[in-house]
Amino acid sequence: MSDASLTALTVEVVRKWDEAHGICGFELRRPDRAPLPGFSAGAHIDVHLPGGLVRQYSLCGSPARNDCYEIAVLRDEHGRGGSMAIHDRVQQGDLLRIGVPRNLFTLDAQAGRHLLLAGGIGVTPILSMAEQLACAGAPFEMHYCTRSREKTAFVERLARAAFRDHVQFHFDDAGAGQSLDIAAVLAAAPAQTHLYVCGPRGFMEAVLAEARMQGWAEHRLHYEFFAGAPADPGAETAFQVRIASSGASIVVPPGCSVVEALARAGVEVLTSCEQGVCGTCMTRVLEGHPDHRDTYLTDEEKLAGEYFLPCCSRSRSPVLVLDL
Repeated sequence: MSDASLTALTVEVVRKWDEAHGICGFELRRPDRAPLPGFSAGAHIDVHLPGGLVRQYSLCGSPARNDCYEIAVLRDEHGRGGSMAIHDRVQQGDLLRIGVPRNLFTLDAQAGRHLLLAGGIGVTPILSMAEQLACAGAPFEMHYCTRSREKTAFVERLARAAFRDHVQFHFDDAGAGQSLDIAAVLAAAPAQTHLYVCGPRGFMEAVLAEARMQGWAEHRLHYEFFAGAPADPGAETAFQVRIASSGASIVVPPGCSVVEALARAGVEVLTSCEQGVCGTCMTRVLEGHPDHRDTYLTDEEKLAGEYFLPCCSRSRSPVLVLDL
């Protein structure tokens, strides 16, 4: 775990605005207006919200700026409460605690060309990527899919951007002729192109499945899920985790995460997203076989079984021995 994940900054919400239907934008600056830590396209910050919630939001501003951070958040009444808290309880002028930028979704500097695909609010890191690529003069193409123009964030910003000719919009309510033909777009990309996709899980899985079917190598596929893979609580069974340092065994019942079970036993594990996305809680496994349910570890890392994310993952074996 890096020290950066533990560093916090205090920022002021200097501007809050309605970016699109159901989407609020927030501009964050230091109270003394000193420069903020730099970031690269695709980075996110941890935002500490009222009620003790911590959520991750991608930075959607230009990485060339160090005077402010910009985020945009879709209100989700069926979510875990973070989006409603920031929409309803965070106002212009408020002070917030945030983490320094971290990047798990980086542009590949070796790519000959970049293909950016955004679905809905997944545009936030993609927009920052477009800004960085345009500034560097790197070749790219961006496709942005939403339900309607009214629910599309940053329409005006993209329309005014110097790179606007590289961007195509696809609105669900504009007819089939205007929808994104994923297969055609991927097939038309030159061999040296790298793909970057972010958005709802169904959209991302469709894009990645098509790319793999067309033979795109995994190193050319870059993506960021908002949450870990959905689990079926009814299929869960109890198992034990054993703490290597003390020998203590703790039962993890169905419907309870490893982190929660450990906390009840007085063993604290540092967490952030609690969805298997950020990697903050990654823990070494000394014995046993994890049931990986995160989107942070690579397929190779999951197969090795040396680490797992206890905020969401479980166990395929009766016992997991953890390096705690």
